[in-house]
Amino acid sequence: MNRWGLGALLVALLAVAVLLGVRFGSVRIPVSEVWAALTGGGDATTRDIVLRLRLPRVLLALLVGGGLAIAGATFQALLRNPLAEPYILGISGGASVGAVLVLALGWAAAGSWVLPLAAFAGALLAITLVFRVATATGRVMDVRVLLLAGVVVAAFFSACIAFILSVSPARTIQSAVLWIMGSLAGATWRSVIVAAAYTLPSTLLLIALARPLNLMAIGEDTAHYLGADVEGVKRLSLIVAALVTAAGVAVAGVIGFVGLVVPHAIRLLVGSDHRALLPLSFLAGGAFLALADLVARLALAPTEIPIGVITAFVGVPFFLVLLRRSVSIA
Repeated sequence: MNRWGLGALLVALLAVAVLLGVRFGSVRIPVSEVWAALTGGGDATTRDIVLRLRLPRVLLALLVGGGLAIAGATFQALLRNPLAEPYILGISGGASVGAVLVLALGWAAAGSWVLPLAAFAGALLAITLVFRVATATGRVMDVRVLLLAGVVVAAFFSACIAFILSVSPARTIQSAVLWIMGSLAGATWRSVIVAAAYTLPSTLLLIALARPLNLMAIGEDTAHYLGADVEGVKRLSLIVAALVTAAGVAVAGVIGFVGLVVPHAIRLLVGSDHRALLPLSFLAGGAFLALADLVARLALAPTEIPIGVITAFVGVPFFLVLLRRSVSIA
């Protein structure tokens, strides 16, 4: 499929996702009233619903979904594995430990910023541990060791979460489980600004690394001979992709499979050229998560399904198909 045509289609899909996300919910708002609210008109209640509740939520879905998708495409390029996704480095485990610890200690009541900050700090701790292990034998970062380190760190953080929950009251356990399943219900303009501050510059930086990522997809030795700074590109792209994932987890909880499903679907449509794959993955990831959030809100209304459940319903069958194809090819 032509990349420009797909890009135009995804932009249109993003616009539709924003309109649907702002219009539908527990109260359906006509398009005319949505437009009036966005332009400063309409009644106060409608403006409050549109501008304070639904619009920040939709924009946060676009940023988190786009960030997870482009991070997934980057990890798949570096690890040369279509089954790789952002949580492979244990980032979600570290963020979850930070969030669950705050909930267990009762610090979340101190302010709306405490839990996201703790989740981000936990994610950074996971990134640091994984990178230290991957570079323990020298300056060269072995992607195989990186992958194994991520699995080990994730297992360690899972044990930490289990221990914290085992000594916590039932209310804390319920809050922690809901956060771990992911949700955009707590979206505010502050969380949108935080996500944008990390996601948008990082996205532009990863897109700028598209050419060396293309070279590294052929092979690291070949990329080195063609002039690419292989170790520099690996470190920079991994750190940036990990920070994007950490920012998404900090503001929305653990939302899996976006970084797996979206990049692979785009790769099937336009090929493996990262100059097209990365920006298109960002657009598709944003649209995918915004629509998934809409389903989460409406499927069992007025009860809201955690968005991580929706993405898992889509991602698990997709993962199994990919795994079966990889085994048959091998």
